[in-house]
Amino acid sequence: MALDVKVRALLDQMKAAALPKLWELAPPAARAAMKSRLLGGKESPIGKIENLNIPGPSGDIALRVYTPLDAKDAMLPGLVFFHGGGFVIGDLDTHDDLCRCLANGSGCRVVAVDYRLAPEHPFPAAVEDCWAAMKWIAEHASDFGIAGPIAVGGDSAGGNLAAVVAQMAKAEGPKIAFQLLIYPVTQLGGPEMPSMRENAKGYFLERESMQWFTRMYCPDAAQRSDPRLSPLIAKDLSGLPPAYVATAGFDPLRDEGKAYADKLDAAGVPVTHVNYPGMIHGFFSLRGLIPKAREAVAASAAAVRAALEAEP
Repeated sequence: MALDVKVRALLDQMKAAALPKLWELAPPAARAAMKSRLLGGKESPIGKIENLNIPGPSGDIALRVYTPLDAKDAMLPGLVFFHGGGFVIGDLDTHDDLCRCLANGSGCRVVAVDYRLAPEHPFPAAVEDCWAAMKWIAEHASDFGIAGPIAVGGDSAGGNLAAVVAQMAKAEGPKIAFQLLIYPVTQLGGPEMPSMRENAKGYFLERESMQWFTRMYCPDAAQRSDPRLSPLIAKDLSGLPPAYVATAGFDPLRDEGKAYADKLDAAGVPVTHVNYPGMIHGFFSLRGLIPKAREAVAASAAAVRAALEAEP
């Protein structure tokens, strides 16, 4: 397994710049750093964007609704999307281009959710916001221009939240038709997997970053046995919606993403696991530099489209 040439060039450039590590920064500075390092490329064209607020468990939750090109006012399937960023950084703007691409590629009306961040709002605040948003969007689907099946998705921490919301919806509804899990965090504070050791340092996301995110998001170690924090430890995954799980070969989270896909498969859930061997964590947001990233985003969007079109 070899690191992609474009990825290697990017990592060499970042190393030469001697940028501070996330865990060396206060959360507000880390958030600013994430925005300054975004390399997604130019804004992708989109049919329409709407920003709005809905009521949440602790104040309003901001949403951004993406209508695909040429869709106009048509009623469309929906994809509720939770952004990544270790539960500490990231927002609607950091994932704007990715959501545009997912909307255009899937033919869905994508609704991105701006949940509360740690450490100001530790676990389970993010879960509570994402769950409240999922229920609200499903209950008011027609107001969003959504008709038919609704999928849930996210990258990294957002993949964790998407998996958790799918597990919660299994018990309580609403019906979720599909899960798009992009290099998801599936365990926090659990046994270290081989990929965490192999890719501990030098591949964008690092072991110390994950330890910092975990401390920020869930400072109370007693809570780390909660499946709403670590969806991989849930006892029963049967009956969950079909899933598409994307992982990256040089990602510390590679093995826990695969472990979740394997556990879904063992529980009888239809799952597609695609590993991109030469890629690093976060590569979906590097479309401007890495051709393989554009290919991966398109494949994920196509998987959502195919799954929702197959829904009765």
